[in-house]
Amino acid sequence: MNRPLLYAIFFLSGAAAILYQLVWQRTLFTIYGTSSESVTIIVTVFMLGLGFGGLAGGALSRIAAWAPPVIFGVAEVLIAVFGLASIPLIHWVGSLTPGAAGLAVGVPVFAVLLFPTLCMGATLPLLVAYAVARNRNVGRSVSMLYFVNTLGASAGCVAGAVLVFGLAGQSGAVRIAAALNIVAAACVLASFVRR
Repeated sequence: MNRPLLYAIFFLSGAAAILYQLVWQRTLFTIYGTSSESVTIIVTVFMLGLGFGGLAGGALSRIAAWAPPVIFGVAEVLIAVFGLASIPLIHWVGSLTPGAAGLAVGVPVFAVLLFPTLCMGATLPLLVAYAVARNRNVGRSVSMLYFVNTLGASAGCVAGAVLVFGLAGQSGAVRIAAALNIVAAACVLASFVRR
């Protein structure tokens, strides 16, 4: 897989991740209101999930030289599948905790969103391991992948605010994010199969 394709794939992954984060935040707002708890839950679960996912991705990347792109593709598919089910799932969790606050809200929502954020967190070390194996430059691999992923998240944030939420709503935004995950997974897996 050439570098421009690798960067494009991770750009799409970043755009999808921020769309999910925005949708999940808005979904929690509709259930629990615009409270500090809703914001805290989303930020905390994303940071914790990304952190633990990064550790897991680093460990998984050492399984075999061929493993990182395949695991990355599987992680992207799992994120997409979860994403498509996420709004009804969050509403279902909300129906189990009507009028709740604090930990009674935080723990179930946290548990629901931990899996996809773990998958998201695993993607960077998986692609870094793949890139380092190709170019033998850790600094360049980490910095460029982190840059394009952050750039993708920024583009997703702007697109969500300016276009996606207005035209497609939250459900449409989730479908777009899932499509981005599937495209990223298909590109990396197709590239791996062609080798």
